[in-house]
Amino acid sequence: MFDCDLDDLDTTALLAVAAEYVQEQERAAVGVLRAALAFADRNAVVESDHGGPLPGYERLQVYGGEGCPGVAEFAPIELGAVLGMSSGAASSLIGEALALRHRLPRVWAAVLNGSALSWKARSIARACLSLSPEAAAIVDRRVAGIVNTVTQGALKKIVTAAVWQADPEKAQADAEAAAKQRGVFVTHSDPSDDHGTKRIWVRAATGDVIRFDATIDELARALNLLGDTDSLNQRRAKAIGWIADPEAAHNLLEVARYLARHEARRQQSQPAHPTAEPVGPTQAADPMRPMPDPEQGAVSEDAGEEHDGERFTRLALAATLQARLAAIKQDAYSNGSGTGSGRRGRHTLYVHLTDKTLATGTGVLRVEELGPLLASQLTELLGHEQVVVKPVIDLQDQVSVHSYEIPDRIRERVRLRHPVDMFPYSGAEATASMDQDHITPYDHAQPGPPDRPRQTSVDNLIPQGRLHHRAKTFGGWRNRRLPGGAIEWTSPHGFRFHVDHTGTHPCPHRRTDGGRPQPPAGS
Repeated sequence: MFDCDLDDLDTTALLAVAAEYVQEQERAAVGVLRAALAFADRNAVVESDHGGPLPGYERLQVYGGEGCPGVAEFAPIELGAVLGMSSGAASSLIGEALALRHRLPRVWAAVLNGSALSWKARSIARACLSLSPEAAAIVDRRVAGIVNTVTQGALKKIVTAAVWQADPEKAQADAEAAAKQRGVFVTHSDPSDDHGTKRIWVRAATGDVIRFDATIDELARALNLLGDTDSLNQRRAKAIGWIADPEAAHNLLEVARYLARHEARRQQSQPAHPTAEPVGPTQAADPMRPMPDPEQGAVSEDAGEEHDGERFTRLALAATLQARLAAIKQDAYSNGSGTGSGRRGRHTLYVHLTDKTLATGTGVLRVEELGPLLASQLTELLGHEQVVVKPVIDLQDQVSVHSYEIPDRIRERVRLRHPVDMFPYSGAEATASMDQDHITPYDHAQPGPPDRPRQTSVDNLIPQGRLHHRAKTFGGWRNRRLPGGAIEWTSPHGFRFHVDHTGTHPCPHRRTDGGRPQPPAGS
């Protein structure tokens, strides 16, 4: 039935086939869980020739919660690579499978007999990871018979209630801890939904929040006085960028306070009943004139008399809003007029873009550690005008040294050449703190005389997370660089993967009579 032409089926038959596909998918998912359990059982012991684990060597990890057996920590790495998932996802798979078998046996039995979908069962196991075995047993009895009879939303509520009922003391402690938790949190959601924006939320002392909110309002009003016609909420959002730059924020508020004093003096000198004058575009062009605030009512100001002794002169403020704001920031940096030293900390930003985007100023670019942005959003990201453009690094240069330690100039080139962890199916972005692994292991006995190629070179290094680096050093993984630049990995059991700038590509493998893949010749 699966090989039939779906276009030839009537609607009833088409729906029936779709249902069969789902059933087949579930059978495969249950099979993966059973294979994960069998694989975990085969990796429940870590043998050591040293009487105990040494630094960096493999250890047992409990992934499924209290009451579950330990698993050798390098085991999920190979399982994940074979299944086409990250090492972290494979660890979760093994942990949830073990939790079902050892902590939620009723739910696991329902999965095996087809009365509970495996993905719903895994979500229950995940929700119970922090519970004691006794508390998990209470949840198991409560939900085993209803996994497939209620919607996922209803099941989640029932599981949450059961978790709280199973361990009320822990539930109360968690609630109290959550109520006391304080911090500032920035969401890392899908860039396609954010369009160059991020969300931030704050949990702090009431008084601090009130004062912070008042500062945002004051900065928003200051922007309006300088000519920003955006809505109050938009200006409050812009205020976040100014708060991140204390020197410039201080200068902006000083300008606004001068304008406010100037306006107060002007109003005192006017007749008691002046003729109302509408605020229009000609007034908005005055660099010292405030703009109408839709949320706070319109205001108008005469240019009035200038004072030579005033610190911020009309000459310092250009004829456009952006120029005025840039002048305020520049004054803060050059004169050190803010509350700090007058110098900002520097941060290196790596922007990857095409020559077309560079020439036109339009298109999509990638910013390391942030992801894709539109070229027009780069100015917002920088947030200020003090930008130093560094020379482009030629990644074709084969920089190398005769030492095991990696100089910064080589680290930077390796990270730019390989922007992600080069292990199979790893999506971790390469950062300055990520390990860099010698593809051909460094030979300390042969540090590199002048007649030998230098061992620490751009071509012999790739970025790797610490776990993957340890798995290669102590866990039987091997790698080599291919002529085209890709990295070929071979797992402890002979599975091979090619990792390049397009991602991970599993290689076909031959099987022996015992069912284990045969390692490639010469490896």
